[in-house]
Amino acid sequence: MTTPTRAAGLDALRAFVPHAGADYRRDRNHDTGPARTNVSGLSPYIRHRLVTEQEVVDAVLERHSLHTAEKFVQEVFWRTYWKGWLEQRPEVWRRYREEVRDLLAGDLPAHYEDVVAGRSGIEAMDAWVRELVETGYLHNHTRMWFASIWVFTLELPWQLGADFFYRHLLDGDAASNTLSWRWVAGLQTQGKTYLATTENIARYTDGRFAPTGLATEARALDEEPFPPAVPVPADDVDGRVGERVGLLLHEEDLEPESLLAEHPSLASSIRAVAVAADPGQRSPAEVPTAVTAFTAGAVADAASRTTDATVLDSVEPSAVLDWASAADLDTVVVPYAPVGPVRERLDPLRIRLGAEGVALVTVRRRWDGRAWPYASRGFFPFRERIPGLVRGR
Repeated sequence: MTTPTRAAGLDALRAFVPHAGADYRRDRNHDTGPARTNVSGLSPYIRHRLVTEQEVVDAVLERHSLHTAEKFVQEVFWRTYWKGWLEQRPEVWRRYREEVRDLLAGDLPAHYEDVVAGRSGIEAMDAWVRELVETGYLHNHTRMWFASIWVFTLELPWQLGADFFYRHLLDGDAASNTLSWRWVAGLQTQGKTYLATTENIARYTDGRFAPTGLATEARALDEEPFPPAVPVPADDVDGRVGERVGLLLHEEDLEPESLLAEHPSLASSIRAVAVAADPGQRSPAEVPTAVTAFTAGAVADAASRTTDATVLDSVEPSAVLDWASAADLDTVVVPYAPVGPVRERLDPLRIRLGAEGVALVTVRRRWDGRAWPYASRGFFPFRERIPGLVRGR
């Protein structure tokens, strides 16, 4: 059971750091089952920034050289890359959301319900469905196998697979999840697909699974073209903060101490703090209680670490306005929310607050501000920037 607290995340980080170098490089692709110890298990904490990417990389590089821990550090930066890529192409997310709504509202493929219930008839898939539903987690290599079998063997819409993952993963992230499924299907890197094979699965599950009858080719899917990429939106904190400032935290960033340390003048202006328990809407379908409970627990933990924090049931404009009015605020500062459900909630909130004379101002971490602009192309050009990004350049 993953405990949704910063303390638990820091404990997990300390336990993993000794293994983040050669051990991780050697064993990271093996999926030995739910009790696996060859990966960090940090992704649910990083997902909500109970523990930040900066903290994770700093802790690892205190123990290992960048060369030794390169594979693990790259994994941390993969999430950053995906977020930066989607920031520059928000239409990819908007279209995915629309397609999921349409698919779930229509006639679902005949075998869809059997697959998501663990009755596909492919032993490995059925076991992975059970693990995902019961634990909220799958090994990264397994996520690739699962997506490939879903798309190319079972011939189900990739959007429904991405939605199934997004609803059940504790570390479900709009950018990483959506774009990883697109990559497997040959949409993200046009024409480049990922084909799961019996031999690869048997090798990296140590023989636990060796499914037969898998697709032997993976023809890339196609789609209508998207508009050109746009620049990463500017952070709007500078020069727009009033005198009576409140900080509103949300599920994308629940570690206010290090966030405010990057903006000391802002920190001194804050007179009230609230944490929004409303995680946004991951899917038109029901999100499991385990996922909503983890998010609620993470929010509660953030509130417990912040003096006199108010927990709001939602980020609906009326709830935020009531809090802002009670605290006599002229500015509500929020951590920058990347493209995803929380952003969808904050955009109308900005308009409503503005109409009442309260500014909604975003503040972005330096980690994101430095890295996201380099996510304009594929990961390999981005990867070349990692040494400089680690050094803060």
